[in-house]
Amino acid sequence: MPPSPTLARSERAHLADLLDELGPDAPTCCDGWDTAHLAAHVVVRDRRPDAGPGFGLERFRVGQPLAAWSHHLEDRLRTSTPYAEVVDRVRSGPPSWSPLAWPSVDSAVNRTEFVIHHEDVRRAQPGWAPRALPVRVQDSLWGAAVLFGRAAAATRPGSLVLRRSDATGVSKRLGTGEPVTTLTGEPLELLLWASGREKVARVQVS
Repeated sequence: MPPSPTLARSERAHLADLLDELGPDAPTCCDGWDTAHLAAHVVVRDRRPDAGPGFGLERFRVGQPLAAWSHHLEDRLRTSTPYAEVVDRVRSGPPSWSPLAWPSVDSAVNRTEFVIHHEDVRRAQPGWAPRALPVRVQDSLWGAAVLFGRAAAATRPGSLVLRRSDATGVSKRLGTGEPVTTLTGEPLELLLWASGREKVARVQVS
C-alpha cells in the first residue's frame, strides 16, 4: 500500500485541480492576482531560487528591488507559457535539485504555503464554505498560526491572544502590552487571519 501523501503534497494537488477547473481568469484572495498570477507565483517559487528573497523581503524598502525581480519572473512566465502548462508545473512540483523537493523541507515549508494558497483560491469563489479538516491537520497548522501571529502582533498596538475554538481550548498570548485582542477560531482560520486574510477568515475577534 503506498504511503499517504503529506499535507503539503495533498494541498498542492488540490490547488492544481482547482486551478485547472477554474481557468486563468478566476479571482483569488491575493490582491491584484487572478488564478494565472497565483499559478505563476507557485512555479517561480518552486523553480527559481533567485526569486526567493523577493518573496520574503517585499514589505521592506531594502527588499523592493528583489521583489520587483520576483514579480518580473512571475509575469514573464505567465505571459509566455500556456496556462495549462503552468498548472502542470504547479502539480509536478519543484525539480529534484531544489531543496523544496526534499521531503523534510517540503513538509516544513510548503505545508503552510499550499494550505494558504488553496484557500486563497477556494474562498474567492461564490458559495465557498470552510472545510472540515481532521484534528491532526488542524494540530499541524497551530504552530504556523502562532508564527504568523507573532508577525501580525508586531504591527499592532497591544498584544494578541490566539485561542483555539475546538475541544483543545489551547491559547497563546503574543506580546505583553495593552489592549489585548483575542482571536478565537480553528488553527486554519487563525492562520489565514494572521497571514492577512482577515476578510475571509472565520474568527471571532474580541
